[in-house]
Amino acid sequence: MEITEKILKEVFHRLLNAEPKEDILKKLQVVIDGMMDKFQDTFDLDTIQRQNTFRAIICSMFVHGWGMGMHPYNNSGKNLDEMGIEVRVSKDILMPMDNIKALRYVKKDDQGRVKKVLFEPDQNNRIRGQIDNLLDKISREKWGEK
Repeated sequence: MEITEKILKEVFHRLLNAEPKEDILKKLQVVIDGMMDKFQDTFDLDTIQRQNTFRAIICSMFVHGWGMGMHPYNNSGKNLDEMGIEVRVSKDILMPMDNIKALRYVKKDDQGRVKKVLFEPDQNNRIRGQIDNLLDKISREKWGEK
């Protein structure tokens, strides 16, 4: 049994006094482990203890939301106007924090769907890249390196 599954079971037991089904555990485990992979470079998770503490925090957030009714088995198929609801989610919704920070412009159509997105790297990263390129060019010209 993996650490994420153990933490999820413990948090479900402590917060909700419930035993989650195995298929639900597996699905939540994939999401949480995916979040851990995406956040690995964003936070200082250099030790196993820090990684597991962060993992426990994420599990607690998920289970707390589950207990509040925010899970796929508690959603109505209709909105308040009794119109059918269709929700589609892509696995690509978990993206690195640097990509989210680089989001600069979103153009939507008349139905609210995304038509065009502009990503621009962080200003500091761009400047650092320009400086590195300039230093590389100088070193090639001056010392014949690279």
